[in-house]
Amino acid sequence: MKLIIGGAFQGKLEYAQNTYKITDGWIDGRDCTCSQIVSCRGIHHFHEYVRRMTGTGGNAFLPDGENDAETGTQVLWNFRNEDLTALENQADRFADWLMTENPKLVIVSNELGYGIVPMEKQDRFWREATGRICTCIAARADEVVRVVCGIGMRLK
Repeated sequence: MKLIIGGAFQGKLEYAQNTYKITDGWIDGRDCTCSQIVSCRGIHHFHEYVRRMTGTGGNAFLPDGENDAETGTQVLWNFRNEDLTALENQADRFADWLMTENPKLVIVSNELGYGIVPMEKQDRFWREATGRICTCIAARADEVVRVVCGIGMRLK
């Protein structure tokens, strides 16, 4: 697995496409499903995928997750509450699932931890969730690159 991070509009997707020679098979975190992550070659706007999952108690429905008490559907992660300990455990499980299901996946995500802290609690939680999930993914990834102005700097 590879993780590409950096600020908004820094050329992360183009860097990933050129460096890893992947021009097709990309999905967009703004509208993809969890099941699409299993079969894609890369996901960009990963931070937006996390936003959708953390917004209004979003769930990532997967066959090997726990049962959701309200719907009975099995879930990998559930952000109905903002418990940071639960978030850490779920981020760890999600990273394990990604590594098992799609070990060659290239993930492109904005870094959200810089700048002004959001006023809205849900936005702060989304930023925290993205950071924790990306940290867990980075620990498992064989390569982590930060891109600034289209130039990649290998971190791992």
